[in-house]
Amino acid sequence: MSRCVRHTAALCLLLLVALLVNAARVQIVEAGTLDDNPANRRAAIARYAEPRGDILVDDRPVTGSKDTGEQLRYERVYRDGPLYAPVTGFSSQLYGTSFLENAEDSVLAGTDPMLAPLPLWHELTRSRSPGGRIATTLDGSAQRAAYDGLAGRKGAVAALEPGTGRVLALVSTPSYDPGRLSGNGPAVKSAWRRLNGSPDQPMLNRAIRQTYPPGSTFKVVTAAAALETGTVRDMDDPTDSPDPYRLPGSTSALTNEVDGCEDASLRYAFTWSCNTVLAKLGTRVGLAGMTGTAEDFGFNDRGLRIPSPVAASNFDRRMDKAQLALSSVGQFDTRATPLQMAMVAAAVAGGGTVRTPYLVYRATTHDGSPVRTPGSRVLHQAMNARTAAQLRELMTEVVENGTGGKAAIPGATVGGKTGTAQHGVGNTGTPYAWFISWAHADGSPEPAVAVAVVVEDASAVRGEISGGGDAAPIARAVMGAVLDGREQEKDRQGR
Repeated sequence: MSRCVRHTAALCLLLLVALLVNAARVQIVEAGTLDDNPANRRAAIARYAEPRGDILVDDRPVTGSKDTGEQLRYERVYRDGPLYAPVTGFSSQLYGTSFLENAEDSVLAGTDPMLAPLPLWHELTRSRSPGGRIATTLDGSAQRAAYDGLAGRKGAVAALEPGTGRVLALVSTPSYDPGRLSGNGPAVKSAWRRLNGSPDQPMLNRAIRQTYPPGSTFKVVTAAAALETGTVRDMDDPTDSPDPYRLPGSTSALTNEVDGCEDASLRYAFTWSCNTVLAKLGTRVGLAGMTGTAEDFGFNDRGLRIPSPVAASNFDRRMDKAQLALSSVGQFDTRATPLQMAMVAAAVAGGGTVRTPYLVYRATTHDGSPVRTPGSRVLHQAMNARTAAQLRELMTEVVENGTGGKAAIPGATVGGKTGTAQHGVGNTGTPYAWFISWAHADGSPEPAVAVAVVVEDASAVRGEISGGGDAAPIARAVMGAVLDGREQEKDRQGR
């Protein structure tokens, strides 16, 4: 009898061990496969069981969560959704996340290990903390000024703080309300189809994901290369530049929209945007010099993130001299995002240093305890301080005496560069109106803001479109909003 009991006990023990081994296999070995199985809704239910953390602008939430009482309980809501959509992106039960909602998902969803009270807490408990908060670097007034200035036209604005790289404004229009993609009902599917099928591409973030020919705004880079390499030693010396200028090895000729460009000095050519002078200077600098300078400003960088990934701006590394001449005035295959051109303006304003742009200055737990505080980082040194000072002088003259007069702001020194970029087959498309600029308030120790504006469908006949006419007033409004905010902050601190 005792022998049968022993055999039964051994069999039970064996079965128990097998059960434990199988449980361990399911919970450890196959856990990832089971979690990723589309039929398993537990992860989705857990993800939406608690409110998502908020994204902040000026330390105030521009997002929220709505309790629906359904299985996927909390839906994302947005305050001023179209205004901030290029920054927040969307968070959708059906279509996932984009932009900050994606890049900072672990903090907002409460799964980031840094939110946990103890290391590996989430791994041990298979739980999540309350969603954390993401504080952005945006200046709400500048964001609103950019959005209102574009007035729904296709285009984009990027604004930076030159001394730090903080993103002060990031606008893309036409925009959309990301709240329409929250939830999982038929209305969400209909909104998704409508937004993706629209010829206006409202979900395209033109500020960081679309590249354009920069036109004459790229002449800032060419002028920097000419001064840095010693190709131009005195900005007032004649440049030995014909008008028109026959492109090297070609029968095509480059012309100008203004008079007085033949043999013009760099100062005159920059102020009045002489294509012939800057194109020839680019060929004199040479491909290596132009490519090196462009890349020092940030072109051809495929790893830039703010933290959302930014499309690489392009300056070809292989070109003949005719192509180099056109590239030196922002045409041929040269393309840039508005953020990249804001980086160019910021480098001039900031003494030649290109800082990595960043959009998040603080990540915290739901109750405000710091989790991560990204800081300012130097990306490149695009030019020395003397060259930057010379370019500030040139850009100031564009606003005070040249084509950028509509960007002038009383009580501040403003530098700018206009651009009207050709595009389309045979350059038949409506030109893009560009303006890049920076502003330095009188009495302030450093420039406050650098801006890039591009307008795709400027509301004028083709011959009247210009960066100075269409884009400069928008840049002026953005710079003015930042300067006014700084002045108000000083007044509050002085009380």
